[in-house]
Amino acid sequence: MSDPARGDRGRRRRPHLPRFNPLHKLRATPESADVSVPVGALSIYDPIHLGVDEDGLPVAVTLIYRNLLAGGEPGSGKSSALNIIVGHGALSPDCRLWLFDGKRVELGPWREVADVFVGSNPDHAIAKLRELQTEMDIRYAMIEAAKRRKIARHDGLDVILCVIDELAYFTVTTGTKDQQEEVRNLVRDLVARGRAAGIIVVAATQRPSADIIPTSLRDLFGYRMAFRCTTDSSSDIILSQGWAGQGYSAKTIRPEAIGQAWVLAEGGFPRRMRCAYLSDVHIQTLISHAIRLRAPGRFGDDGGAASALAKL
Repeated sequence: MSDPARGDRGRRRRPHLPRFNPLHKLRATPESADVSVPVGALSIYDPIHLGVDEDGLPVAVTLIYRNLLAGGEPGSGKSSALNIIVGHGALSPDCRLWLFDGKRVELGPWREVADVFVGSNPDHAIAKLRELQTEMDIRYAMIEAAKRRKIARHDGLDVILCVIDELAYFTVTTGTKDQQEEVRNLVRDLVARGRAAGIIVVAATQRPSADIIPTSLRDLFGYRMAFRCTTDSSSDIILSQGWAGQGYSAKTIRPEAIGQAWVLAEGGFPRRMRCAYLSDVHIQTLISHAIRLRAPGRFGDDGGAASALAKL
């Protein structure tokens, strides 16, 4: 199911949710590298399987033409969701990975398959966000010239998946006030305008507060995931004002329920779920497989963005 937030409000809630690995062919033991991976490639246009809901049903999101915001306290399981999303992108030859990780270790393992990796340097982050904004403007000029509204799978133009962890690091913690403000403006522009041009933003924060996620930014995200929060107001900052009062509060998630979250798609109701988990062994095996899938010429060379856009 591509929209995870269409549940009804009266559904009975189960306190314990099972773990589920969406890459069901992927198996490993902690001390063994006996891991198998899907043989074929994925596509960023396909639904991304995140985990299961409280009834054991798969939860998937279709990120093309959408963005996703994830928030919650440290250790609540946001990294599980990010790893699943980045893993899907890595196995999709039609996707380019732009990863921003202020701590350098959360998304760091994926550096080998990332087209762009930004660590803790705010100047580097701003330069790459500007570059992405320029790419977006070029794509829109091409789309306009072709009298189209958005890119499509058959255009052969790679989608860019921009993942930012942690958002607060680049907008509050590091750099000067001018640099922080520029990052906020660049991210807002990419979230607001990037979707139709094939630029998807996935942003995560462990500080869900109004200064990190203002309403004007939050409402631009089509998908929102609220992992455990310490207050109802923090949960509402992620999902939207008023959901906690209706019983959909990430404050009610137990501290030991790592990976559990409320997920909301625009126009729907929050749905309680638990994210899948990829171990370090899983991730390294996926990376090795992704390197082979993304090798030059593996699926043909489209001649780069310019030639792909020229086909529009």
